[in-house]
Amino acid sequence: MKTIMTVLGARPQFVKAAAVSRAIATQPGLHERIIHTGQHYDPGMSDIFFEEMDIPRPDHQLGTGGGSHGAMTGAQLQSIEAILLAERPDWVLVYGDTNSTLAGALAAAKLHIPVAHVEAGLRSFNRRMPEEINRVLTDHLSELLFVPTPAAGRQLRQEGIDPGRIHLTGDVMMDAALYYRELARRPAWFDDLSLQDDAFLLCTLHRAENTDCPQRLRNIFYGLAASERPIVLPLHPRTRKTLERLNLQPSSQLHIVEPVGYLEMAWLEMHCAAVVTDSGGVQKEAYFHGKPCITLRDETEWTELVELGVNTLTGADPGLIAEQINAPMSHPSCGDLYGDGRAAQFIARILAEP
Repeated sequence: MKTIMTVLGARPQFVKAAAVSRAIATQPGLHERIIHTGQHYDPGMSDIFFEEMDIPRPDHQLGTGGGSHGAMTGAQLQSIEAILLAERPDWVLVYGDTNSTLAGALAAAKLHIPVAHVEAGLRSFNRRMPEEINRVLTDHLSELLFVPTPAAGRQLRQEGIDPGRIHLTGDVMMDAALYYRELARRPAWFDDLSLQDDAFLLCTLHRAENTDCPQRLRNIFYGLAASERPIVLPLHPRTRKTLERLNLQPSSQLHIVEPVGYLEMAWLEMHCAAVVTDSGGVQKEAYFHGKPCITLRDETEWTELVELGVNTLTGADPGLIAEQINAPMSHPSCGDLYGDGRAAQFIARILAEP
């Protein structure tokens, strides 16, 4: 029996783990234990995902959220190392590109425990992004690299990574979108907004490059204020604090609500006219649910969506944001770009191999 030690810490990782943990549970020869670093520690950003997506409860809760990147990653590294020394799992499984991802991979690699990286090979080519540093280092520490697209696999080969360690699996977030689609839940507060289906924009805004730069954040809100459509914005706690500090007043078109769980987010994505976001995962979820996406970033790791014409980059340019959110909206059809919804099963089978 192989023990898989999974390291989680943030919302996108909970979504991915919902698919992979379910596959591990049904794969003979595998046993999973989970470390939750606490990188997202707000109940609305963490607990609700475990409850509604039926993710196994963590075996270890580290409570290392908050603080600078260095302080957070260092605290996670120290705590994860102690757990790995005590339990000596066969694999450490990490997801995506957060500080938790890098801490888990680094702790395991230094103890000569092999690392498996889900969502490997992505690049924005912007080294100013902490996420880019995390994903590059994690890829080069990993023994198994599970890539969601052919482009991600090509990128790893260009960086000199052994092709035998690279596995094209498809995207586990596609697995989750298909599995939970029928369970999507209309938020209780939605009717109070008097909005019509397919007549509002869904916005998420949390990335540090936007929230930590007052002028970028102001420009984004200037652009959103020009919307001819109402906008629903489930507000990340970090963004809320920044808005309060800057005394930014949202326009009457902007409906700010509390963070939502996965099932409510899926319902909003399915019923909006378009998605406006700076999140990597939400860009894909928009595509899964057949919605155009406007991305409030200067670049994206999901370049194939831009190439398809279903995702438009605006950065923090208020004029470009206003132009795109008021443009006619067409709904893209979701093809097989990210696989067939069985990526997690493929990953579990590879982990179980002798």
